[in-house]
Amino acid sequence: MQILRKDALKKKRILLIEQHPKNTNDRTWCFWEKKNGLFEEIVYRRWGKAWFHAVDYSSLKELKPYHYKMIRGIDFYNYCFERISGSSQIDIIYDKVIRLQQRENEVEVATEKGSYLGDYAFNSIEFQKPVLKPDQFYMLQHFKGWIIETATPSFNDQEATLMDFRVGQAEGTTFVYVMPFSSTQALVEYTLFTNSLLNDELYESALKEYIEEQLNISNYVVLEREFGIIPMTDYAYPKQEGRIIYLGTAGGKTKPSSGYTFNFIQKHVEALVNQLANSDNPFITSSVFGKRFNWYDRVLLHVLFHKKVKGSRIFYLLFKNNKIKRLFAFLDNESTIFQEFYLLNTLPQFPFMKAGWKELFKR
Repeated sequence: MQILRKDALKKKRILLIEQHPKNTNDRTWCFWEKKNGLFEEIVYRRWGKAWFHAVDYSSLKELKPYHYKMIRGIDFYNYCFERISGSSQIDIIYDKVIRLQQRENEVEVATEKGSYLGDYAFNSIEFQKPVLKPDQFYMLQHFKGWIIETATPSFNDQEATLMDFRVGQAEGTTFVYVMPFSSTQALVEYTLFTNSLLNDELYESALKEYIEEQLNISNYVVLEREFGIIPMTDYAYPKQEGRIIYLGTAGGKTKPSSGYTFNFIQKHVEALVNQLANSDNPFITSSVFGKRFNWYDRVLLHVLFHKKVKGSRIFYLLFKNNKIKRLFAFLDNESTIFQEFYLLNTLPQFPFMKAGWKELFKR
């Protein structure tokens, strides 16, 4: 999409390979932004206020200067493919990619039905689970969501719930978020940070219990269901291998400590496209100073993985003791050193300092 907006790249030809047509609403993306983004016209809902709940603490947060936004998968696919289909730059085929192979000055993409050559390959496929070193972490953020409709008005559609920890924590860090679409419709999502998945019945029973006990709703129907898994790992995903450039989770653009991906992908793609337009290659380098965020992520994973502090306690302290502007900037990898110093000092010092020391010197 961003390539189509660059006049300097009008002569570039692109082959887009998808395994299947994108014609179902198979997911939603939620993220926060200060300004209108690239996909602003397909934002399904946005909220300027959001609740955070812990066992003994509840607070409605003003999100200014941010808005929390939601984009539905089907709207995203339709928006993109409408523009792609109207461009002479892009060809689309539906096939399964089997492997990518670096040639001397090009890349071969092998599919079940054929093979294709290009100057560069931008790949978002994880062909296999990463092979971890003994001291690396691999946790799962997994979630089951229901879009429900109630018989009577039950939601304030101006207020979302970002995290509600008033659910059982026996499995690990567990919370629910609620994204109301109207007074009678909302997405209710049960989310966990753990090492393994649950039986499907446990997700379903937890959602039912939350809706009835915390939302005080007994009369409702489930309109749609969704399920997802996001890796939370300090594995160093390759950014590129020769002329193969990795995107999305396969390129390490899922934030390990939170699972947020959508905006990190957009920023990465923008940097790639700008580099390609300005120098005729898409090779970008990471800021050494910016790598401190990788360390912060590793420290939090260390604390969660080894259960040094409960995840519910960590997020309670972050939301209670920090302004949203500081917290969101930190989670976006856009905070200043001063903001980070203040924020990190709102967390339990000993376990985080100990984990920080270990993570600093194990690499």
